[in-house]
Amino acid sequence: MTIGCFKKKKVYEKSLLDIKKELKIKRKQKANGLSLYMLPKRERMLIHSIHQTTNKRNKNNVTRTQAYYDFYIQHPEIHWALLGHMVSRNGGWNMTDLKGDLLSRLLSEKEQNNFYLFLERGNWLIFQDVYPQLLLYEQSLKINRSLFHLLPFLNVSIFMEVVWQHFWEYNDRYLLSIATIINEQSYLEKKVVHHPHYKETVLDTLGFKLYDFLRFNHIIFPFYNSEKLKKKPALIGDTLHHFGSLHERIMLGKRLYSILFQQADVLQNVLRWTEKHPHTGSRADYWEDLFHSVNESAPGAIYQRRTKHCKRKKGMPRIYSPPLKYAWKNVDHSPAEKGDWFDDLTIIDYLIEEEKNTGGEIHEKYCKAMEKIELAIIAKKAIFLREE
Repeated sequence: MTIGCFKKKKVYEKSLLDIKKELKIKRKQKANGLSLYMLPKRERMLIHSIHQTTNKRNKNNVTRTQAYYDFYIQHPEIHWALLGHMVSRNGGWNMTDLKGDLLSRLLSEKEQNNFYLFLERGNWLIFQDVYPQLLLYEQSLKINRSLFHLLPFLNVSIFMEVVWQHFWEYNDRYLLSIATIINEQSYLEKKVVHHPHYKETVLDTLGFKLYDFLRFNHIIFPFYNSEKLKKKPALIGDTLHHFGSLHERIMLGKRLYSILFQQADVLQNVLRWTEKHPHTGSRADYWEDLFHSVNESAPGAIYQRRTKHCKRKKGMPRIYSPPLKYAWKNVDHSPAEKGDWFDDLTIIDYLIEEEKNTGGEIHEKYCKAMEKIELAIIAKKAIFLREE
Protein backbone atom coordinates (compact mmCIF):
# COMPACT_ATOMS: atom_id res chain seq x y z
CA MET A 1 0.00 0.00 0.00
CA THR A 2 1.42 3.41 -0.97
CA ILE A 3 1.74 6.29 1.50
CA GLY A 4 -1.01 8.17 -0.37
CA CYS A 5 -3.42 5.23 -0.16
CA PHE A 6 -2.58 4.73 3.51
CA LYS A 7 -3.37 8.38 4.28
CA LYS A 8 -6.61 8.16 2.31
CA LYS A 9 -7.64 5.05 4.23
CA LYS A 10 -6.89 6.76 7.55
CA VAL A 11 -8.99 9.79 6.57
CA TYR A 12 -11.85 7.50 5.53
CA GLU A 13 -11.68 5.55 8.79
CA LYS A 14 -11.77 8.82 10.73
CA SER A 15 -14.86 9.86 8.76
CA LEU A 16 -16.60 6.64 9.75
CA LEU A 17 -15.71 7.19 13.40
CA ASP A 18 -17.09 10.74 13.21
CA ILE A 19 -20.32 9.47 11.62
CA LYS A 20 -20.65 6.75 14.25
CA LYS A 21 -20.14 9.27 17.04
CA GLU A 22 -22.72 11.64 15.58
CA LEU A 23 -25.24 8.84 15.10
CA LYS A 24 -24.91 7.87 18.75
CA ILE A 25 -25.70 11.46 19.72
CA LYS A 26 -28.62 11.69 17.30
CA ARG A 27 -30.06 8.42 18.49
CA LYS A 28 -30.09 9.66 22.08
CA GLN A 29 -31.67 12.95 21.02
CA LYS A 30 -34.23 11.25 18.80
CA ALA A 31 -37.67 12.48 19.72
CA ASN A 32 -41.10 11.31 18.66
CA GLY A 33 -43.93 13.51 17.52
CA LEU A 34 -42.04 16.03 15.40
CA SER A 35 -44.34 18.81 14.32
CA LEU A 36 -43.97 21.10 11.33
CA TYR A 37 -45.17 23.95 13.51
CA MET A 38 -41.83 23.79 15.29
CA LEU A 39 -40.29 25.22 12.12
CA PRO A 40 -40.22 28.74 10.63
CA LYS A 41 -42.83 29.39 7.99
CA ARG A 42 -40.33 29.40 5.10
CA GLU A 43 -39.12 25.91 6.07
CA ARG A 44 -42.68 24.64 6.38
CA MET A 45 -43.38 25.96 2.89
CA LEU A 46 -40.23 24.29 1.57
CA ILE A 47 -41.27 20.91 2.99
CA HIS A 48 -44.73 21.30 1.48
CA SER A 49 -43.16 22.12 -1.91
CA ILE A 50 -40.86 19.08 -1.69
CA HIS A 51 -43.82 16.82 -0.95
CA GLN A 52 -45.74 18.23 -3.92
CA THR A 53 -42.83 17.80 -6.34
CA THR A 54 -42.12 14.28 -5.07
CA ASN A 55 -45.75 13.22 -5.46
CA LYS A 56 -45.83 14.62 -8.99
CA ARG A 57 -42.77 12.60 -10.05
CA ASN A 58 -43.84 9.46 -8.14
CA LYS A 59 -46.70 8.44 -10.46
CA ASN A 60 -45.12 5.29 -11.87
CA ASN A 61 -41.80 3.65 -12.62
CA VAL A 62 -41.26 5.69 -15.79
CA THR A 63 -41.70 9.08 -14.10
CA ARG A 64 -39.47 8.04 -11.18
CA THR A 65 -36.74 6.72 -13.43
CA GLN A 66 -36.72 9.93 -15.47
CA ALA A 67 -36.65 12.05 -12.30
CA TYR A 68 -33.47 10.31 -11.11
CA TYR A 69 -31.82 10.86 -14.49
CA ASP A 70 -32.82 14.53 -14.67
CA PHE A 71 -31.39 15.10 -11.20
CA TYR A 72 -28.12 13.41 -12.03
CA ILE A 73 -27.64 15.50 -15.18
CA GLN A 74 -28.07 18.63 -13.03
CA HIS A 75 -25.97 17.31 -10.14
CA PRO A 76 -23.44 14.69 -11.35
CA GLU A 77 -21.70 14.81 -7.98
CA ILE A 78 -24.65 12.81 -6.58
CA HIS A 79 -23.61 9.45 -7.99
CA TRP A 80 -26.53 7.57 -6.47
CA ALA A 81 -28.99 9.44 -8.69
CA LEU A 82 -27.56 7.72 -11.78
CA LEU A 83 -27.26 4.37 -10.01
CA GLY A 84 -30.89 4.77 -8.89
CA HIS A 85 -31.89 5.60 -12.45
CA MET A 86 -30.26 2.49 -13.88
CA VAL A 87 -31.60 0.16 -11.19
CA SER A 88 -35.05 1.71 -11.58
CA ARG A 89 -34.92 0.93 -15.30
CA ASN A 90 -34.43 -2.70 -14.33
CA GLY A 91 -37.39 -2.42 -11.97
CA GLY A 92 -39.54 -1.26 -14.86
CA TRP A 93 -38.35 -4.10 -17.09
CA ASN A 94 -39.20 -6.57 -14.33
CA MET A 95 -42.68 -5.07 -14.09
CA THR A 96 -43.40 -5.34 -17.81
CA ASP A 97 -41.87 -8.84 -18.01
CA LEU A 98 -44.92 -9.97 -16.05
CA LYS A 99 -47.11 -9.05 -19.04
CA GLY A 100 -44.60 -10.00 -21.74
CA ASP A 101 -44.12 -13.18 -23.74
CA LEU A 102 -42.15 -15.11 -21.12
CA LEU A 103 -43.26 -14.73 -17.50
CA SER A 104 -46.93 -14.36 -18.42
CA ARG A 105 -46.79 -17.99 -19.57
CA LEU A 106 -45.30 -19.20 -16.26
CA LEU A 107 -47.29 -17.17 -13.75
CA SER A 108 -51.04 -17.00 -13.19
CA GLU A 109 -52.80 -13.65 -13.58
CA LYS A 110 -53.12 -13.42 -9.81
CA GLU A 111 -49.39 -14.03 -9.38
CA GLN A 112 -48.63 -11.43 -12.03
CA ASN A 113 -50.75 -8.83 -10.21
CA ASN A 114 -49.24 -9.67 -6.81
CA PHE A 115 -45.70 -9.50 -8.19
CA TYR A 116 -46.41 -6.17 -9.85
CA LEU A 117 -47.87 -4.65 -6.68
CA PHE A 118 -44.83 -5.88 -4.77
CA LEU A 119 -42.36 -4.37 -7.25
CA GLU A 120 -44.37 -1.18 -7.59
CA ARG A 121 -44.65 -0.68 -3.82
CA GLY A 122 -40.89 -1.04 -3.39
CA ASN A 123 -40.19 1.31 -6.30
CA TRP A 124 -42.66 3.86 -4.92
CA LEU A 125 -41.35 3.63 -1.35
CA ILE A 126 -37.74 4.20 -2.33
CA PHE A 127 -38.64 7.24 -4.42
CA GLN A 128 -40.78 8.88 -1.74
CA ASP A 129 -37.89 8.42 0.70
CA VAL A 130 -34.88 9.39 -1.43
CA TYR A 131 -36.22 12.06 -3.79
CA PRO A 132 -37.03 14.53 -0.99
CA GLN A 133 -33.42 14.11 0.14
CA LEU A 134 -32.22 15.08 -3.33
CA LEU A 135 -34.53 18.09 -3.47
CA LEU A 136 -33.37 19.24 -0.04
CA TYR A 137 -29.76 19.02 -1.17
CA GLU A 138 -30.63 21.05 -4.27
CA GLN A 139 -32.26 23.72 -2.13
CA SER A 140 -29.25 23.75 0.20
CA LEU A 141 -27.04 24.50 -2.80
CA LYS A 142 -29.30 27.36 -3.85
CA ILE A 143 -29.06 29.14 -0.51
CA ASN A 144 -25.51 27.92 0.23
CA ARG A 145 -26.59 26.58 3.61
CA SER A 146 -27.23 23.07 4.92
CA LEU A 147 -30.91 22.25 5.35
CA PHE A 148 -30.46 18.64 6.40
CA HIS A 149 -31.89 19.30 9.85
CA LEU A 150 -35.23 19.16 7.99
CA LEU A 151 -34.83 15.51 6.96
CA PRO A 152 -36.63 14.13 10.05
CA PHE A 153 -39.64 16.26 9.09
CA LEU A 154 -39.61 14.42 5.75
CA ASN A 155 -39.62 11.06 7.61
CA VAL A 156 -36.04 10.35 6.54
CA SER A 157 -33.80 8.29 8.81
CA ILE A 158 -31.35 10.02 11.16
CA PHE A 159 -28.75 7.82 9.46
CA MET A 160 -29.09 9.88 6.29
CA GLU A 161 -29.31 13.18 8.18
CA VAL A 162 -25.84 12.52 9.58
CA VAL A 163 -24.45 11.26 6.26
CA TRP A 164 -25.79 14.21 4.25
CA GLN A 165 -24.27 16.65 6.74
CA HIS A 166 -20.95 14.83 6.39
CA PHE A 167 -21.21 15.03 2.59
CA TRP A 168 -21.97 18.75 2.79
CA GLU A 169 -18.75 19.28 4.72
CA TYR A 170 -16.40 16.80 3.00
CA ASN A 171 -17.93 16.00 -0.42
CA ASP A 172 -17.26 12.26 -0.10
CA ARG A 173 -19.24 10.97 -3.07
CA TYR A 174 -18.47 7.31 -2.47
CA LEU A 175 -19.58 7.41 1.16
CA LEU A 176 -22.83 9.20 0.33
CA SER A 177 -23.61 6.68 -2.43
CA ILE A 178 -22.99 3.60 -0.31
CA ALA A 179 -24.87 5.13 2.62
CA THR A 180 -27.85 5.76 0.34
CA ILE A 181 -27.74 2.12 -0.81
CA ILE A 182 -27.71 1.02 2.85
CA ASN A 183 -30.56 3.39 3.68
CA GLU A 184 -32.85 2.40 0.84
CA GLN A 185 -32.33 -1.34 1.26
CA SER A 186 -32.79 -1.13 5.04
CA TYR A 187 -35.94 0.91 4.44
CA LEU A 188 -37.26 -1.77 2.06
CA GLU A 189 -36.39 -4.45 4.61
CA LYS A 190 -38.71 -2.84 7.15
CA LYS A 191 -41.49 -1.75 4.82
CA VAL A 192 -41.71 -4.56 2.24
CA VAL A 193 -39.53 -7.63 2.82
CA HIS A 194 -40.81 -8.22 6.35
CA HIS A 195 -44.33 -7.01 5.62
CA PRO A 196 -46.72 -9.95 6.26
CA HIS A 197 -48.83 -9.18 3.17
CA TYR A 198 -45.90 -9.33 0.73
CA LYS A 199 -44.37 -12.35 2.43
CA GLU A 200 -47.64 -14.23 1.97
CA THR A 201 -48.55 -13.05 -1.53
CA VAL A 202 -45.07 -12.92 -3.11
CA LEU A 203 -41.92 -13.83 -1.21
CA ASP A 204 -43.12 -17.17 0.17
CA THR A 205 -44.84 -18.30 -3.04
CA LEU A 206 -43.67 -21.02 -5.38
CA GLY A 207 -43.79 -18.57 -8.28
CA PHE A 208 -41.29 -16.22 -6.63
CA LYS A 209 -38.98 -19.11 -5.74
CA LEU A 210 -39.13 -20.24 -9.37
CA TYR A 211 -38.28 -16.68 -10.47
CA ASP A 212 -35.30 -16.73 -8.10
CA PHE A 213 -34.24 -20.20 -9.25
CA LEU A 214 -34.34 -19.28 -12.93
CA ARG A 215 -32.00 -16.36 -12.14
CA PHE A 216 -34.09 -13.91 -14.11
CA ASN A 217 -33.05 -11.31 -11.54
CA HIS A 218 -30.05 -9.74 -13.18
CA ILE A 219 -29.44 -6.01 -12.95
CA ILE A 220 -28.16 -4.93 -16.35
CA PHE A 221 -26.69 -1.66 -17.57
CA PRO A 222 -26.80 -1.32 -21.38
CA PHE A 223 -23.95 0.73 -22.82
CA TYR A 224 -22.32 1.64 -26.11
CA ASN A 225 -18.73 0.48 -26.33
CA SER A 226 -18.05 2.16 -29.66
CA GLU A 227 -18.91 5.37 -31.47
CA LYS A 228 -21.50 3.54 -33.59
CA LEU A 229 -24.60 4.46 -31.61
CA LYS A 230 -26.91 2.42 -33.84
CA LYS A 231 -25.05 -0.75 -32.93
CA LYS A 232 -26.70 -3.18 -30.48
CA PRO A 233 -25.55 -2.10 -27.01
CA ALA A 234 -23.44 -4.33 -24.80
CA LEU A 235 -24.51 -5.27 -21.26
CA ILE A 236 -22.73 -4.99 -17.94
CA GLY A 237 -24.14 -5.68 -14.48
CA ASP A 238 -24.52 -8.23 -11.71
CA THR A 239 -26.99 -10.72 -10.23
CA LEU A 240 -29.08 -10.68 -7.08
CA HIS A 241 -28.99 -14.21 -5.72
CA HIS A 242 -31.37 -13.89 -2.81
CA PHE A 243 -33.81 -10.97 -2.68
CA GLY A 244 -34.86 -11.75 0.90
CA SER A 245 -31.34 -11.07 2.23
CA LEU A 246 -30.59 -7.49 3.25
CA HIS A 247 -26.89 -8.30 3.15
CA GLU A 248 -27.12 -9.59 -0.44
CA ARG A 249 -29.02 -6.52 -1.61
CA ILE A 250 -26.57 -4.08 -0.02
CA MET A 251 -23.55 -5.92 -1.39
CA LEU A 252 -25.15 -6.01 -4.84
CA GLY A 253 -25.67 -2.26 -4.63
CA LYS A 254 -22.00 -1.76 -3.73
CA ARG A 255 -20.88 -3.93 -6.64
CA LEU A 256 -23.14 -2.07 -9.06
CA TYR A 257 -21.77 1.25 -7.83
CA SER A 258 -18.26 -0.04 -8.42
CA ILE A 259 -19.14 -1.17 -11.94
CA LEU A 260 -20.69 2.18 -12.84
CA PHE A 261 -18.28 4.63 -11.22
CA GLN A 262 -14.97 2.84 -10.70
CA GLN A 263 -14.26 1.35 -14.13
CA ALA A 264 -12.62 3.30 -16.92
CA ASP A 265 -15.01 4.47 -19.64
CA VAL A 266 -18.04 2.55 -18.32
CA LEU A 267 -19.73 5.65 -16.91
CA GLN A 268 -19.49 7.62 -20.14
CA ASN A 269 -20.54 4.64 -22.25
CA VAL A 270 -23.62 4.05 -20.07
CA LEU A 271 -24.50 7.74 -20.23
CA ARG A 272 -24.19 7.71 -24.03
CA TRP A 273 -26.80 4.96 -24.13
CA THR A 274 -29.19 6.47 -21.56
CA GLU A 275 -29.15 9.82 -23.35
CA LYS A 276 -30.35 8.17 -26.57
CA HIS A 277 -32.97 5.90 -24.96
CA PRO A 278 -35.57 7.39 -22.60
CA HIS A 279 -37.02 4.72 -20.32
CA THR A 280 -40.35 3.21 -21.43
CA GLY A 281 -40.30 -0.04 -19.43
CA SER A 282 -39.97 -2.19 -22.57
CA ARG A 283 -36.81 -4.26 -23.02
CA ALA A 284 -36.96 -3.13 -26.65
CA ASP A 285 -35.32 0.02 -25.26
CA TYR A 286 -31.98 -1.79 -25.37
CA TRP A 287 -32.36 -4.82 -27.68
CA GLU A 288 -34.88 -3.98 -30.37
CA ASP A 289 -33.75 -6.90 -32.53
CA LEU A 290 -34.74 -9.41 -29.81
CA PHE A 291 -37.62 -7.63 -28.04
CA HIS A 292 -40.52 -5.66 -29.43
CA SER A 293 -43.06 -3.35 -27.84
CA VAL A 294 -45.80 -4.80 -30.10
CA ASN A 295 -46.82 -8.46 -29.86
CA GLU A 296 -45.74 -10.13 -33.11
CA SER A 297 -46.98 -13.63 -32.12
CA ALA A 298 -50.17 -15.09 -33.54
CA PRO A 299 -52.96 -15.27 -30.92
CA GLY A 300 -53.02 -18.62 -29.14
CA ALA A 301 -49.84 -19.86 -30.82
CA ILE A 302 -47.84 -22.50 -28.93
CA TYR A 303 -44.60 -21.00 -27.68
CA GLN A 304 -41.43 -22.15 -29.43
CA ARG A 305 -37.89 -21.26 -28.53
CA ARG A 306 -36.92 -18.01 -30.15
CA THR A 307 -33.44 -17.34 -28.79
CA LYS A 308 -29.99 -18.84 -28.85
CA HIS A 309 -27.11 -16.98 -27.20
CA CYS A 310 -29.30 -13.88 -26.98
CA LYS A 311 -29.92 -13.87 -30.71
CA ARG A 312 -33.28 -14.40 -32.35
CA LYS A 313 -33.64 -17.61 -34.29
CA LYS A 314 -34.26 -17.15 -37.97
CA GLY A 315 -37.94 -16.63 -38.81
CA MET A 316 -39.02 -16.34 -35.18
CA PRO A 317 -41.02 -13.36 -33.89
CA ARG A 318 -39.42 -11.04 -31.40
CA ILE A 319 -40.22 -11.46 -27.70
CA TYR A 320 -43.09 -9.22 -26.67
CA SER A 321 -42.01 -6.66 -24.06
CA PRO A 322 -44.68 -3.98 -23.62
CA PRO A 323 -44.07 -0.40 -22.47
CA LEU A 324 -45.13 0.16 -18.88
CA LYS A 325 -48.06 2.41 -19.82
CA TYR A 326 -49.68 -0.47 -21.74
CA ALA A 327 -48.82 -3.18 -19.23
CA TRP A 328 -49.99 -1.68 -15.93
CA LYS A 329 -52.15 1.11 -14.59
CA ASN A 330 -50.87 3.62 -12.04
CA VAL A 331 -51.40 2.61 -8.41
CA ASP A 332 -52.78 4.80 -5.63
CA HIS A 333 -50.52 3.95 -2.70
CA SER A 334 -51.33 4.12 0.96
CA PRO A 335 -48.89 6.36 2.89
CA ALA A 336 -45.62 4.79 3.99
CA GLU A 337 -45.60 3.48 7.53
CA LYS A 338 -43.84 5.83 9.94
CA GLY A 339 -40.75 4.83 11.87
CA ASP A 340 -36.97 4.98 11.50
CA TRP A 341 -35.29 1.75 10.37
CA PHE A 342 -31.98 2.73 11.98
CA ASP A 343 -31.47 0.91 15.26
CA ASP A 344 -28.11 -0.84 14.95
CA LEU A 345 -24.75 0.92 14.63
CA THR A 346 -23.12 -2.15 13.08
CA ILE A 347 -24.83 -1.28 9.78
CA ILE A 348 -22.04 1.31 9.39
CA ASP A 349 -19.65 -1.56 8.66
CA TYR A 350 -21.09 -1.64 5.14
CA LEU A 351 -19.51 1.78 4.54
CA ILE A 352 -16.06 0.23 4.62
CA GLU A 353 -14.64 0.52 1.13
CA GLU A 354 -13.80 -2.80 -0.50
CA GLU A 355 -11.18 -3.49 -3.15
CA LYS A 356 -12.98 -6.38 -4.88
CA ASN A 357 -14.38 -5.62 -8.33
CA THR A 358 -16.41 -8.29 -10.14
CA GLY A 359 -15.93 -6.70 -13.56
CA GLY A 360 -19.63 -6.75 -14.34
CA GLU A 361 -19.64 -9.64 -16.85
CA ILE A 362 -23.34 -10.43 -17.26
CA HIS A 363 -24.06 -11.14 -20.93
CA GLU A 364 -23.67 -14.93 -20.84
CA LYS A 365 -25.55 -15.28 -17.52
CA TYR A 366 -28.39 -13.14 -18.84
CA CYS A 367 -28.64 -15.17 -22.06
CA LYS A 368 -28.67 -18.46 -20.14
CA ALA A 369 -31.40 -17.14 -17.84
CA MET A 370 -33.58 -16.28 -20.84
CA GLU A 371 -33.03 -19.74 -22.33
CA LYS A 372 -33.94 -21.35 -18.98
CA ILE A 373 -37.23 -19.47 -18.95
CA GLU A 374 -38.01 -20.52 -22.51
CA LEU A 375 -37.32 -24.16 -21.60
CA ALA A 376 -39.50 -23.82 -18.48
CA ILE A 377 -42.37 -22.51 -20.64
CA ILE A 378 -42.05 -25.44 -23.05
CA ALA A 379 -41.80 -27.94 -20.17
CA LYS A 380 -44.88 -26.49 -18.50
CA LYS A 381 -46.86 -26.72 -21.74
CA ALA A 382 -45.74 -30.33 -22.27
CA ILE A 383 -46.85 -31.31 -18.75
CA PHE A 384 -50.17 -29.56 -19.28
CA LEU A 385 -50.77 -31.43 -22.58
CA ARG A 386 -49.91 -34.80 -20.99
CA GLU A 387 -52.38 -34.14 -18.18
CA GLU A 388 -55.08 -33.43 -20.76
